[in-house]
Amino acid sequence: MNKIEIINQTNEKVDKESLKKIVDYTLAKEQVKNGVLNVIIIDNDMIHKLNKEYRGIDRPTDVISFALEDDDTFIKLDERILGDIYISIDKVYEQAKEYDHSFKREISFLTVHGVLHLLGYDHMVKEEEITMFNKQDEILEELKITR
Repeated sequence: MNKIEIINQTNEKVDKESLKKIVDYTLAKEQVKNGVLNVIIIDNDMIHKLNKEYRGIDRPTDVISFALEDDDTFIKLDERILGDIYISIDKVYEQAKEYDHSFKREISFLTVHGVLHLLGYDHMVKEEEITMFNKQDEILEELKITR
């Protein structure tokens, strides 16, 4: 059984149960049965600080994943402690408007995106980007979360 915590550090309303279901579905799709992770909802100021400190990028971003299985130094346990996903609520609103879709669609997309990063997917190279984005689209379609 996966252990998923949704932590909302903003004053904005977030449907934690829906996000948990999205994370759980994504993990099940990737055949992860014993994953542990947190999704933390923060504002632009906080994600800006994280982005600057950990990625050297001096601006807010939409989602940052801190994967604990990034290299061979992690300790293998019965549970897979996957890491933390930080999502900027401000970026969710901004990008939902920019891409002309709902808040639910945007926060769901960023959540799936973050989970896939924790599982080792990336989009730095075109081939990997295609694989990751196809998985995201497939998961969101199966969950009936469309644009």
